[in-house]
Amino acid sequence: MTEVADAIVVGSGPNGLAAAVTLAAAGIKVLVIEGASAPGGGCRTEELTLPGYRHDLCSTAHPLALASSFFQRFDLASRGVRMVHPEVVFAHPLGDGRAALVHRSVKETAAGLGADRRHYRRLLGPLVRHADQIADWVFSAERRPPRHPFAMAGYGLQGMRSASAVARRFRSAEARGLIAGVSAHAMRPLTAPPTAGVGLLLTFLAHSVGWPFVEGGSGQLTAALVAALEANGGRLQTDWWIRSLNELPPAKAVILDVTPRQFLDLAGDRISGHYRRSLEAFRYGSGVCKVDYALSGPVPWSNPGCRRAGTVHLGGTFEEVARAEADVAAGRHPVFPYVLTVQASVADPSRAPQGGHTFWAYCHVPQGSDVDMTPQIESQIERFAPGFRDLVLARVHRTAKDQEAHNPNCVGGDIASGAQDVRQTFLRPGLRWDPYRTPIAGTYLCSASTTPGPGVHGRCGELAALSALRHSFGITQVPDIGRVPAQPAQAAAPN
Repeated sequence: MTEVADAIVVGSGPNGLAAAVTLAAAGIKVLVIEGASAPGGGCRTEELTLPGYRHDLCSTAHPLALASSFFQRFDLASRGVRMVHPEVVFAHPLGDGRAALVHRSVKETAAGLGADRRHYRRLLGPLVRHADQIADWVFSAERRPPRHPFAMAGYGLQGMRSASAVARRFRSAEARGLIAGVSAHAMRPLTAPPTAGVGLLLTFLAHSVGWPFVEGGSGQLTAALVAALEANGGRLQTDWWIRSLNELPPAKAVILDVTPRQFLDLAGDRISGHYRRSLEAFRYGSGVCKVDYALSGPVPWSNPGCRRAGTVHLGGTFEEVARAEADVAAGRHPVFPYVLTVQASVADPSRAPQGGHTFWAYCHVPQGSDVDMTPQIESQIERFAPGFRDLVLARVHRTAKDQEAHNPNCVGGDIASGAQDVRQTFLRPGLRWDPYRTPIAGTYLCSASTTPGPGVHGRCGELAALSALRHSFGITQVPDIGRVPAQPAQAAAPN
């Protein structure tokens, strides 16, 4: 590669592409280098099982994209990316056919929680009313006081607690199960803070913006970012693995969509002292074992409401989910794991041939696990959807070890690129005022290992790019990413 770029972005996940789009919109000549054969990282869509069945490699439901100021300004709709919403945002079935159903309406959701309906409305109502203000700070670098301190205080007082502490205010199995299922997205024991913060964030976003799918697959979102980059003169080069920073062409700025472990490998002895020790101390969380399915029909959930839900959390009662997550934290593979499932075909029939359905499920496992948890996952699905196995046309699984082999940012299978404990919620990747700027001149980090953390929101990439614009290019004005000429989004071709 001989062409010179002003800025080089290594890695084309949502954060890497958000960084590249931001730089290109500021008039910077950008080259994005991706080791895989297609861009997107986990935000890709491929035919993993059978022809015509389109599966998202990782992210499918996108509440964070709708809540993100980056994607709001980027304006996905104007670029041909259509979000579709399931009738029920998410569900948590219990073993006797009952289920907690989360709708866009707080009132409708609360009505299904019996004696806990008032408690639910008191807890979620204020958060939903101030959802925009809370999201404004949550999806920031979190280094300055919030612009809306009273709204944040209401969220923070509850969010810094554990899920088990919040669940104690509820009496019904439905409400407690709901809290367990959504808080387990934190991939931490439910007795640990800030698992409540993760659960409450995802729940109030379910009411304020929903958990939509990208019509045609999450790869459409990636394609829109790539199209915007190229419309502003940027370039993407795939199939180019970078093993050392010394391999990169000269550029004023290098932005790395990698975790601390890969950055230390790339930098070698150019990083030392406190910063090296800080990155070496960075902790990774639990891994996931994921199974993608091609089905001959919809999942036969015992509870009819679950058949209308986009996302279904499995595990039973709060106590059962908590026990499974505690097992994982202790290095054990649960016999009855917490299982997160997504049935995109419920809202997006384009994911499969007529009559068919795509479906995926994953469970949490210890770091670096090479155990195929398909039997345990399917046992949990059958518990709540008897006859599920009879619908399976094909399946493909990835262990936690496989996840890392496919995407090095998923260290040990950790799709969050770092444990979500209290310290690493606010200090990702370490104690540093500008979490994106590194001691190597002109070199920045932009992965989910930086604040504001995991999820398809693009803010890690955008904030890293804004830091690079200030320090490497002397540009302080925030570029208008919405002015990029609209391009019709085309899904990345399956490998």
